[in-house]
Amino acid sequence: MRIGRILVVLFLVAALMLVSAAGLAGAQDLPKTHFKVIGYHSTVIMSIKDELPFWRETLPKASNGAITADITPLDHMGIDDKTMLRLLRLGVMDFATMDISKMAGDDPRFEGIDLAGLTLDPAKARAACEAYRHVLDRQMQKNWNAKLIAFGANPPQVFWCRDVIGGLSDLKGKKIRVFNPTMRDFLSGIGATAVSMAFAEVVPALNHGVVDCAVTGSLSGNTAGWPEVTKSLYPMSVGWSVIVLAVNVNTWKRLDPRTQSFLLEQFKAFEDKVWRTQKMAMTEADNCNTNKQPCTLGKPANMTIVPVKPAEAQMHKELVEGAVLAGWAKRCGPECAAEWDNTVGKVLGLKAPVK
Repeated sequence: MRIGRILVVLFLVAALMLVSAAGLAGAQDLPKTHFKVIGYHSTVIMSIKDELPFWRETLPKASNGAITADITPLDHMGIDDKTMLRLLRLGVMDFATMDISKMAGDDPRFEGIDLAGLTLDPAKARAACEAYRHVLDRQMQKNWNAKLIAFGANPPQVFWCRDVIGGLSDLKGKKIRVFNPTMRDFLSGIGATAVSMAFAEVVPALNHGVVDCAVTGSLSGNTAGWPEVTKSLYPMSVGWSVIVLAVNVNTWKRLDPRTQSFLLEQFKAFEDKVWRTQKMAMTEADNCNTNKQPCTLGKPANMTIVPVKPAEAQMHKELVEGAVLAGWAKRCGPECAAEWDNTVGKVLGLKAPVK
């Protein structure tokens, strides 16, 4: 019996060695490939913890040096977020990471997974992404010479205000920074004025009173220094700032099939990791913003977090099902809305009203 067990163990060890050797050989056989990548905002936790290490360390190591990349965060290049798909179509870079809802000016479908307040937990946000993946990929390939590779998300998009506010009603009449059309729909429902503004411009705008409040992630604002120019945070979620990684189609077609297969495996692991980081960031955001521990992903700050009252939560629901969905359906059109109803809407139990 004992000899039998030893033989089984030896067999398993040999099998594992063969699998490892096969993986190593596969990685060694990959042709040398170098990519130019424009990444996400450098101050955001996804960039720091996931994206930059992925391109600079994970891919080169996993490919035994066959695949390398130069990645530069978009804010280091002074690029307007809204131009990312256009630059990708032109082949200015091979891969690009972008907030997909910021592309909605070119195609309303690009905000269909991240309509203001559409989902309130990350599992539903990811489910919406999966339900709409083929639609977004189709639109990217058809009109932008780009292939959708992976999704990710930031912590919930909430309101950061210069002064301490009392709740939702206090946002009425205020100038509030937003970054997509669906947030405008939400703010119109509460009587606030939406101001479009790039992420990098928000801190000076808040500091000089150009805007009274601004929307961004509960941790993204923290790591970007927003607590230095704001006093309160109102955690009513108006989205996730869903992130998309895409590749230029010409670049993708030029790749060796072995490289494509290898990259798809790596991108799947990267996508899973980004969503795990998002959950961790959600958990830590309140701690960091109120100077509590654990706060390993952000910076200790002394913000006042204004609780969302039950009546305000009900109004939030009504705004999403009314102003937000109606506004988006009007921009996207009946055919687009019907497709959304059969994908995202079916998963979330919602319907976009079409007149």
